Amino acid sequence: MDILFTPNALIALLTLTFLEIILGIDNIVFLSIVSGKLEEKDQPKARRIGLLLAMLFRIILLFGITWVLNLQDTLYSIDWGFFSAHITGQSLIIFAGGLFLLYKSVSEIHHKMEGEEESEKGKSTNSLVAAIMQIALLNIVFSFDSILTAVGLVSMKEPAQGGFGYEGALIIMILAVIISIIIMMIFAGPVSKFVNNHPTIQILGLSFLILIGVMLIAEGSHLAHFRFGDDIEVSSIPKGYLYFSIFFSLFVEFLNIKMKKNSSKPVKLKNNKIVDKELTDSDVLN
Repeated sequence: MDILFTPNALIALLTLTFLEIILGIDNIVFLSIVSGKLEEKDQPKARRIGLLLAMLFRIILLFGITWVLNLQDTLYSIDWGFFSAHITGQSLIIFAGGLFLLYKSVSEIHHKMEGEEESEKGKSTNSLVAAIMQIALLNIVFSFDSILTAVGLVSMKEPAQGGFGYEGALIIMILAVIISIIIMMIFAGPVSKFVNNHPTIQILGLSFLILIGVMLIAEGSHLAHFRFGDDIEVSSIPKGYLYFSIFFSLFVEFLNIKMKKNSSKPVKLKNNKIVDKELTDSDVLN
């Protein structure tokens, strides 16, 4: 335990906590979109359960870090001449998560833009259980990405070799996960309210999820060593480029919202449970 109070350990904890929060942004966006379709009284519960599941999955994976690392072993190899790959368990999970995120994001954009009402198909509002299942499914993928980043950052070498040792590194990673989830819980409510009250932010957030889905598919393909011919191998997309584009787009949209705040009321998307109280019935129908 003494090693946890060294300057290197504290720096590693702060750095890893910051990275966990950054990597959790896509999780909060997804939580906001999914919980926004629930009744207003169920939305805080969905966010809390979603973030607690994220923390639980990450801690479980940290205790099973040996199993997680073994998922990098090749399960099946393909060699068709023009295409070759070495499929691993990790690549399958990341690739499937990217496909799910693409499907969910595109379908949500379709429902919001086309205005396809649930009642037209005889369906009721999304249940809390269905929302939590979607959140849990995607949390598994996000947890793998988060844990692999943590393992790459915190050295498990013995202190004599410049590391923190297995137990020291494990404690640092668990503390970083717990602290980051607590911080995200504090800000998840205001972020979700802001996202659900501004339709342009919702569409922007869904576009970010599409971008993250493409990144996961590229990363899964890279982990599976997808190769076309002798020279072309699929590479992963650097996360720095992705998050820079997200923050830059949000900054521009915040400026846009501030400029238009006093000039006009925002357009309300279909299937959104939060309705501006100042709108009249005729405004809602229109």
